[in-house]
Amino acid sequence: MTDEGLGAHPLTTSGSPGRRSVLRGAGAVAASAALLPSLSARASAAVAEVAATGVFGFGVASGDPTATEVLIWTRVTPEPAALPGSGLGRPTTVTWEVAADEGFTTVLRRGRVRTEARDDHTVKVVVTDLTPYTRYHYRFTALGETSPVGRTQTSPDEAGVTHALRLAFVSCSNFTGGYFTAYRGLAERDDLDLVLHLGDYVYEYGNDADRYGPVGLVGVRDHDPGTETVTLQDYRLRHALYKTDPDLQAAHARHPWVTIFDDHEITNDAFDTGAENHDEQDDPDTDYTGPGGPAGVRAEGEFLARRAEAFRAYLEWMPVRDPATYQPAPHAGTQFFRRFRFGDLAELSVVDTRQNRSQQVPAVVAGAPNPALTSPERHLVEPEQLAWLTDGLTAGRTRWHLIGNQTVFARVLAVPGAVAGAVFNTDQWDGYQADQAAVLRAMAASGGTDPVVLTGDIHSSWANDLPSDPTAYGVDRSTSVGVEFVCPSVTSDGFKEVLGGSAATAAVVTRAFQAANPWVAHLEGIGHGFAVLDVTPERVQTDFWYIRSDGDKGLAVDPRLDPDATVGHESSWVSLKGSRRVDGPVAALGPRSDEPRAASGRPRAQRSPRG
Repeated sequence: MTDEGLGAHPLTTSGSPGRRSVLRGAGAVAASAALLPSLSARASAAVAEVAATGVFGFGVASGDPTATEVLIWTRVTPEPAALPGSGLGRPTTVTWEVAADEGFTTVLRRGRVRTEARDDHTVKVVVTDLTPYTRYHYRFTALGETSPVGRTQTSPDEAGVTHALRLAFVSCSNFTGGYFTAYRGLAERDDLDLVLHLGDYVYEYGNDADRYGPVGLVGVRDHDPGTETVTLQDYRLRHALYKTDPDLQAAHARHPWVTIFDDHEITNDAFDTGAENHDEQDDPDTDYTGPGGPAGVRAEGEFLARRAEAFRAYLEWMPVRDPATYQPAPHAGTQFFRRFRFGDLAELSVVDTRQNRSQQVPAVVAGAPNPALTSPERHLVEPEQLAWLTDGLTAGRTRWHLIGNQTVFARVLAVPGAVAGAVFNTDQWDGYQADQAAVLRAMAASGGTDPVVLTGDIHSSWANDLPSDPTAYGVDRSTSVGVEFVCPSVTSDGFKEVLGGSAATAAVVTRAFQAANPWVAHLEGIGHGFAVLDVTPERVQTDFWYIRSDGDKGLAVDPRLDPDATVGHESSWVSLKGSRRVDGPVAALGPRSDEPRAASGRPRAQRSPRG
């Protein structure tokens, strides 16, 4: 989303990034960066210090679990010069192990894999022939060192058996926006099957005019490189910086993750051939104050080349499989959308709404809603992916169909005072109403399968009905064909920050949005944290959890600046099977109905395919 953001349609911004100055050469210089002239002034102390702690300083992770497989990940530093993005370091053979217990007294799988500089020394292994709904432990060894131990589990996907399903969903985790307390809260939980990250895992902004986040963290949590990410080296280094964070490392080590990018993993408001935050040509009218160049913003090169570098770094540094290798489907470009099965209870379709979308257009033209918003020629997802999604919704294989989605799906009309009928944000599904209508029709035709959309991006907490006809909703709630839950940001500015830090003003604005959009049952624009979704045959429930500082709920003090902040339950909302509507608030979730198995079995070797 546009981080100038929440305010651009129709709020006004406060303290959010303006057009960036690409300031090459900014940032602190780590001691070991002296080994790398090409990285001078670009490898921060944080990345260099973590790399210096040992071979496995960037932690471990797992992801994309199925009934019998899971991917495990790490990054090795074979020598001090082999910093992320450097292109340096010798090829390294890494041994991986999966065990039934944390002490590795019963090793069930073992293999070896080779990594080198062309992979940025990242390691990805798909472990196969596992048991459904079972917890395992994993680790790596190389060059005489052993990694931290990670815990993972396979999917609760067994024919004829309905297991519990509980997952957390998160988005919008800006390193310069605050401490990752929300991730620590996830790492401390023992009741999750997986963590679903819905995008903006990293941000592209630098530390100068384009810096995004509280002033109180300048010099405390800075981006590396110190300039906007444009090259492969930049994106690799930025991912590495995020994985220096101990709370993020702990959350990855504790749970398997399913991830999908949004725009900031590339650059703000990306679309199929460009982005708001991308200049292919020099802009002499914009001040450029950095060293080594003339006045004006310097060109950032061809957008598709930049995006390809961002995708490459994402695939290297994230615990994500290549869907084209195990779930191939017709697509345009690189396939990232994929589907996960949880027995007869639920499916999860993870969509990619950035790569092939048409360029965003204004909400209003000549004083009226823009007719281009309804054009069938404009797409949020390519037609092949849209068919894959709608076919999945109407297949009727499970009680619930979850959709992991980046931008808000529900119709969101602008607050009173705007043009009548104008939508709030055309970067959302509202900007692509033909695709939105096609999905709503598929939801209406989904029979015994209730649709549930899980969304990030907008830095606030929502619980929405999804009316097929918003104009009739006030009279008849039965027009709702599904529900949507939107998680708060991990750190990125919400309504409160955009509106100048006033909780009272944020509350007034969110109430105005609910008045204009009666299908929005819950909207809170102050808290930061995560959401937890629990799925049973009878209902789905979402609990919102916010970070808090010294017992404060974030109403007066910004808990993002407190490294000792904690997390606490805020509110819970439910949708009963067959209702396709949101109700609440309700009591917080209790214990799970069942627990994953402890692993057992006979040791065996496995070849080590990369993910």
